[in-house]
Amino acid sequence: MTRPTGRVLTLLELLQTGGIRTSAELADRLGVDERTVRRYVEHLLDLDIPVESVRGRYGGYRLSRGYRLPPLMLGDDEALAVLLGLVAGWRAGLTPALGTAGETASAKIRRVLPERLANRLRAVQDSLAFTDSPDQATAPDATVLLTVSDAVAHHRPLAITYTGRDGVRTDRTLHPYGIVNHRDRWYVTGLDPALGERRVFRLDRVAAARTLPGSFEPPADFDAAQSVLTAFATARYRYEITVHIQGTVEQIRARLPASVATVQPEAGDNTGANTGTNSHANSDGDAAAGWHRVDIHAEHLDWLPPALAALDLPFQIGRPDELRDRVAAFAERLAERARSRPARLGSGGGSGARTPAPVVNERRRRERSTGGDSPS
Repeated sequence: MTRPTGRVLTLLELLQTGGIRTSAELADRLGVDERTVRRYVEHLLDLDIPVESVRGRYGGYRLSRGYRLPPLMLGDDEALAVLLGLVAGWRAGLTPALGTAGETASAKIRRVLPERLANRLRAVQDSLAFTDSPDQATAPDATVLLTVSDAVAHHRPLAITYTGRDGVRTDRTLHPYGIVNHRDRWYVTGLDPALGERRVFRLDRVAAARTLPGSFEPPADFDAAQSVLTAFATARYRYEITVHIQGTVEQIRARLPASVATVQPEAGDNTGANTGTNSHANSDGDAAAGWHRVDIHAEHLDWLPPALAALDLPFQIGRPDELRDRVAAFAERLAERARSRPARLGSGGGSGARTPAPVVNERRRRERSTGGDSPS
């Protein structure tokens, strides 16, 4: 392929991405001057590819709207990107939602590729391994996902039929702000205008969705992902827990992620003096780490003492008193086990047992039970 022909095809690929491309931008991407860009556009017109010239300050070139391009031409990297994207969709639990579309799309791509490239891509797919299996049961319905996505993009209200974690099906109105994928589950977050509160709903529990007349204005700089994490951390559970911890936010988040706890700096404190605890270097040697208020909502307390111990940071328990007793009992068990000496290494008993990470278990437990509704 000659260099000019290759540049003309590259120009077509750039225009395929949509929108208006200025002459200066195209010239820079192609490594030519603007006059040559105009000549390349004429070549495309000669091939009956309708390239429009847009005048004005922000003018340039674009493909005519509604024009259907010939079959895609993919390079090695592009073909790999598409197939890996299909694999990622399967891993994210979208395969049931898309039906057989992912499988048939992958087969079509491999069928039209040169044998050399098809074999290389098949080797990549056959070589991939994952540490866990996707939760295919939580895939949202494809029609629901597309309808909600369109409503988010165009700020349109939604009417949804939703099944809560109690199994009760209700009809709701929602102003959707964003869609979030969190640990292979899909959520939509937005405003429930009937209650005047922000809510989070699992998309796999939305049986039907349709757009309503009208529009709404989402909050400026709204962070959908953070909204979902905060909803997890503040959902209504049996216990409301407050712990004051001295350390950096990064240290605290290492054991108490955003989906489990909210972390706020203590008012008027930067060294821990307000609690009567001497400011001293923590396990990372950071003597300037201040005190933070950590609030947690949880159905159980058994996972929290091990998590606090793993932090290895100064802390004080605000509430509840039951947690104070559990932490003391856990500390006594640790001290007793630290002093014990097995008759020989590798002998029976519990010395070699592995305990699942308590915070991970708690996080998964609350995510499995989440039914939406903020998300209680």
